Amino acid sequence: MADKFGRLALHMWTIDTTPLATALDAARKGGFDAVELRRTDFKRCFDTGMSNAQVLDLIKKSGIPVGVLGVEYGWLFATGDESKRLFKVFRESCENAVALGCNMLMSAPGQINGPIKDAIKYLREAGDIAAEYKLRLAIEFNSQHDVLNSLGVLTELITGANKPNCGYLIDAYHFTRSGAGGRGFESVPAEQIFCFQYSDLSPNPVTGVKRPTDRLPPGKGVVKWREMLGLLAEKGYTGYLSYEAPNPDLWAQSPYDVAREGVELTRKLLRDAVPTYAN
Repeated sequence: MADKFGRLALHMWTIDTTPLATALDAARKGGFDAVELRRTDFKRCFDTGMSNAQVLDLIKKSGIPVGVLGVEYGWLFATGDESKRLFKVFRESCENAVALGCNMLMSAPGQINGPIKDAIKYLREAGDIAAEYKLRLAIEFNSQHDVLNSLGVLTELITGANKPNCGYLIDAYHFTRSGAGGRGFESVPAEQIFCFQYSDLSPNPVTGVKRPTDRLPPGKGVVKWREMLGLLAEKGYTGYLSYEAPNPDLWAQSPYDVAREGVELTRKLLRDAVPTYAN
């Protein structure tokens, strides 16, 4: 599919309780253009006895492209042996991305904390590794993380690392929850927006949880979709819009229904926000 605004990917966390083979099938039949896979999706397959090669073969045979590949989180702040382990896994994810024809990696901060100056150093290292494989790396902030929790801190990190293949991941849920929703990312250079993830935010979001699973289908919360999607289109973004809405209510439903609803709701919002959008 040619690069254009409005390409949709299904993030596997949205149908987290679904085995990978079924999840891939649901994404394809639901109308998504691609999927966003996590390191967790690989690890769960490993736990059933599958080899890495077998997992890659399963994904390739599914008939749906991998638009974004998530690496294992934590490497931005980990030290010592854990840092070495995570960077080893990071390299493995790079190799998997190449094998799958995917040129985009992404990472969130994970649950480890530390000073941003150290994260800048680690991002430079990660950027260099990704560059060896001709890959780009998108970084997101988590509004509930102790350190990397706002656009300002994310900008400090990416600017400090100063790697052309490292850029921003805009997440509608976290940006809105941090107070940077709507057109709040107007200051981010268009060429540095690598990824976009989305779900809606409840007017009364859960508190005290580092990885919230209270996310809603698009249009069912308080995200300013017209402003956010409109600005994304204005900036000429042609990467995937990745539907990431972890919620036990969705996990209890058929993954096929969840995927189909996600596509329908997203396209409705896109038609409302971007007059030139056609699908």
